[in-house]
Amino acid sequence: MKALLLVSELEDYTISFASGVARHAHVILAVPRRRYAHLASWIDPAVDLHLMDWPRHRSLSNPWFLHQLTRLIRQERPDVIHLLSNSTLWLNLAAPFWRPIPLVTTVHDVEVHPGDSDTRTLPAWAPQLMVRQSGHVVVHGEGLKQMVLERYSKSPDCVHVLSHPAIHRYADLARRYEMARRGADGTLRVLLFGRIFAYKGLEHLIRAEAMLKDLLPNLRVTVAGRGDDPWIFRPLMGEAGRYDIRNRFIEDMEVAQLFLDADIVVLPYTEASQSGVLNLAAAFGKPVIVTDVGELRATVVPNRLGLVVPPGDVEQLARAIRTLAENNELRSRLGTSALAWATGPNSPERVGAQAAAVYREVVGTC
Repeated sequence: MKALLLVSELEDYTISFASGVARHAHVILAVPRRRYAHLASWIDPAVDLHLMDWPRHRSLSNPWFLHQLTRLIRQERPDVIHLLSNSTLWLNLAAPFWRPIPLVTTVHDVEVHPGDSDTRTLPAWAPQLMVRQSGHVVVHGEGLKQMVLERYSKSPDCVHVLSHPAIHRYADLARRYEMARRGADGTLRVLLFGRIFAYKGLEHLIRAEAMLKDLLPNLRVTVAGRGDDPWIFRPLMGEAGRYDIRNRFIEDMEVAQLFLDADIVVLPYTEASQSGVLNLAAAFGKPVIVTDVGELRATVVPNRLGLVVPPGDVEQLARAIRTLAENNELRSRLGTSALAWATGPNSPERVGAQAAAVYREVVGTC
């Protein structure tokens, strides 16, 4: 089985997924040189990596790129082509020329998240057209599968559920450089990490911190990632001095240190499909608090990764933070379960085996 994987972004997901699949099939990975060249050492050596001069959406060199990509496909003659994201524009024009090779597309988010300015730079029709051109679709949960079935005219047999694999790169980095947790001073560190847009629920976390001002004087909140300015909520903060705000791109070593130092990782999202942050936290063995949106409950509860609260419910969020803050044994137990999940059923190798099985099914039905 030879699978050609294509994606223009989503580096952490792609590294985990492609490396996992390569344990079970011949994987060719074609990605942008500008985004992946410095990450090549993190990709399993079994992956046949092609760093391409992949233009940005508005570049006039896209037709030449499509020609080069199509030539690669004809040379390699893969059994299946898997687009690891439907956030594409120009690939829509090339896909018809790849037939009869079966085309699979992963849809991470069926709906665009509120305030997600990154995704909104792409015309709305582009990701939808890619899904319609694909014979098979991959999603990260049963709820997302139902959404795809309702939106697109796909047979249930052509929509496949594959979990977002655990992201181990940063935990491996911490081990490689023998990094250690900092600040063993009784402080309870809560981390909100990732792109900070409206749907991430930052306002609710800040209101919860204000409610806990006197109850948890040792609480510290770290907000790390580029996006909206967290300081616009300064009037809502219980105590601004308890916040560590890093409103920028976070380099790899810093990411590793943030997760090492965190006691609890919070995902107070008002809307979501799934979350790479959840899969990153699990690789560090960190308990999480998530809201009941998208696939988060279906992932967290059965795998005992953390606590679940209603979206937008500040009191329940504050109560969950306090519960974990005051119960070291519970935090430890949840963290142990999270790490077992990340290295077991949700490891890249296990998800890769499931993906290889999907490819065999796809090829067998075409």
